Amino acid sequence: MFKILVAGCVAALLATPSQAQDLTGTLKKIKETGAITVGYRESSVPFSYLDDNQKPVGFAMDICAKIVDAVKTELNLPKLEVKYNPVTSATRIPLIANGTVDLECGSTTNNAAREKQVAFTNTHFLTATRFVSKKASGIKTLDDLKSKTAVSTSGTTNIKQLNDVNTEKKLGINIIPAKDHAEAFLMVETDRAVAFAMDDILLAGFVAGSRDPSAYVISEFTLSKAEPYGIMMRRDDPAFKAVADKATAALYKSPEGQALYDKWFTKPINKAGLNLNFPIPSSLKKEFASPSDSPDPAAYAD
Repeated sequence: MFKILVAGCVAALLATPSQAQDLTGTLKKIKETGAITVGYRESSVPFSYLDDNQKPVGFAMDICAKIVDAVKTELNLPKLEVKYNPVTSATRIPLIANGTVDLECGSTTNNAAREKQVAFTNTHFLTATRFVSKKASGIKTLDDLKSKTAVSTSGTTNIKQLNDVNTEKKLGINIIPAKDHAEAFLMVETDRAVAFAMDDILLAGFVAGSRDPSAYVISEFTLSKAEPYGIMMRRDDPAFKAVADKATAALYKSPEGQALYDKWFTKPINKAGLNLNFPIPSSLKKEFASPSDSPDPAAYAD
């Protein structure tokens, strides 16, 4: 009997946190259903998009796969079903908040306003809002957009920044909200707008994938400081966030983090040879060395 009691005590001490206490939030939901739902974007190259086989792929999708593996280990699940749910700029936060999606894996900016609704894991990219336009349009400064038509994607921080500067400087820009990034870039391609305001790396993806990349230019001027992207999850769920933070920090600090970045930003990512040629900037190298989930752009200054 004594040996049985000792064995029981040892087993209790060695139990993982998920076994030793009642699960809550997302981990409880995943444990009970045996499934996790990943939200993906359809055209946010190279972070999250549909490939030629209509399969969601990308840099953020690979990061989320690491989080999924960590959840599976944390919950000691022999197998874990991964469900995929498309999201847009307008639907991503509501679908996270209402529990439809567990992880949103894309190009979502982490900021103080959004942290009142959702949470983010460690930053996986830093970007700034710029404009893409046709070289023939001659858009070189913000003032060149006066009284012209520009587009940005509905529900993004970029369109808010564009609206704010338009009002502040009284530029008279006709701002059109597009349903997604692909529609917005198409408006520039077809001359329905002279410029598309968006995160610079996403613009680089659209230019690289266009029929004539040499016809476009991405502005040197910006509407924002460097802004952090993070994998999004529900607020007030510290146990789930802890698993995601641990998994992403381990990835970014390892050689695999740099290799994963190079896979999506410095090498061809499809059969057509699309290559963004976007080496890792020093600010992101610094972030990978000391991972952070801060929404403050000042935290990422070189």
